Amino acid sequence: MFVSVRRLRSRIAFAIVTTSLVAQGLCQSVAKAEFLPYCQQTTDAIRQKDGARRAALNGTPEAQQSYQTLIRQQAEQLRQCRNQNWLKTQGIWLRLYACDTRPGAIDEVLDRIVDRGYNEIYVETFFNGQVLLPAANNPTAWQSMVQSPNNADLLAQVIQKGRDRGLKVYAWMFSMNFGYTYAIKPEKQVTLLRNGRGQTSFRANTVAGLSTDLGTLNPDEAFIDPYSLLAKQDYYRMMQEVLKRKPDGVLFDYIRYPRSRGKQSITTSVQDLWIFGEASRQALIDRGLNNKGRELIKRYINRGFISASDVATVDKLFPREKVPMWQGRVPSTIEARGSSAQRAGVLQAELWRLSVAHAMQGVVDFLNLAVYPVRQAGLPAGAVFFPEGNQTIGQGYDSRLQPWDRFPHNIAWHPMSYATCGNAKCVVQQVQRVLAQAAPGTEVKPVLAGVWQESISNRPPLEVQMEALRSLSPRISAISHFAYSWQEPQSDQDRKYCAARRL
Repeated sequence: MFVSVRRLRSRIAFAIVTTSLVAQGLCQSVAKAEFLPYCQQTTDAIRQKDGARRAALNGTPEAQQSYQTLIRQQAEQLRQCRNQNWLKTQGIWLRLYACDTRPGAIDEVLDRIVDRGYNEIYVETFFNGQVLLPAANNPTAWQSMVQSPNNADLLAQVIQKGRDRGLKVYAWMFSMNFGYTYAIKPEKQVTLLRNGRGQTSFRANTVAGLSTDLGTLNPDEAFIDPYSLLAKQDYYRMMQEVLKRKPDGVLFDYIRYPRSRGKQSITTSVQDLWIFGEASRQALIDRGLNNKGRELIKRYINRGFISASDVATVDKLFPREKVPMWQGRVPSTIEARGSSAQRAGVLQAELWRLSVAHAMQGVVDFLNLAVYPVRQAGLPAGAVFFPEGNQTIGQGYDSRLQPWDRFPHNIAWHPMSYATCGNAKCVVQQVQRVLAQAAPGTEVKPVLAGVWQESISNRPPLEVQMEALRSLSPRISAISHFAYSWQEPQSDQDRKYCAARRL
């Protein structure tokens, strides 16, 4: 549900609070006192710009020119402030709605974002089985988010209007989560992720990801097999269309498997792995380097174990091959001297590790495919991930199997540092874990959840979390906030349902 009304802060009230922070000495220095903390706009500047925007909406060319001059001036102020601030980049995650095709709607949203000192926005471009492309120009496998007859290209609009205000605008893309509307198409069934129980991700008992509406879940999640050629072709084709709008970069989310509930949140057996889709299963078998290897892989994934009888049978089937081989395997001394039972125990343990590595490699390969056209276009890319998504738990693994430590180091890493413990300590610990595993030179840009000036959902205010990360490491000079809908819940609600009000 949304933040309660008594918690809401108007933009003007927020500016008044931040003005008081200046008096408390939180500006960087006396010489830089013309900028409020976190590069926010003053109360007077907010009022002036709101009035100028309303006047320009249905006003004269002179009023429109006055408004454009004002937003260019604030863009330069924002640039100067960020250049001299420890936090060079302050981003926010934004979902647009069909209602944003109304005249002035995007302008108001972007003005609010600038008022709070943000200089980057990450616009949800592919999400919940929808893509932010105009319906009349959408040759992808997904429906357009905007179905209006005016063929509005919201992505192109927000990119241009954002740049006018000094904002960098990134396309925020779901990755392995293709959406329920894609997953139910008969011709797409072959692309779906499956576990060893024959379940797809929307049939299994999984935990939905954090929605852009505070506290809600997402019923539209549906994951695909990252080894599926058809799925990769569909995604690549969509990326080409998104890049035609020339965003300032692309961020990839949902680069992982779904998280299961309860005991199954820890993957401990091959049946738990999401490697039983047609393409993934065949790719795993193909990792076998000889007949013995391929046959044992088949038997292992079919039944979940290898017995002494399996080992003996495979020896008889392929007597000319000394030992079973698959990618990365180095045979042990037991291969020559051990009994069939001993060999079965060793081989089963190795096949388990092979299966987990295969699942993880599918995630990495899909990310590399997604990043490729972005790099070809000369744009920066980034990956969004959970800091605990790659951890081992006892004898098992986090069911998301998100191997972010293997993600490319030449893209930005955006760890979703959403831990809740009533203070910033657990958030700092999450970011510390990422920094420890990130190669030198890797950009680490933490994503924080919360709101300004108050605690919510056992999370301290955003500024408390940010100052804690400032003290953690000089490597951190970019942070983003999830999400606009949390900071401006009334604005988000009005835009979602096209509430009649004065823009």
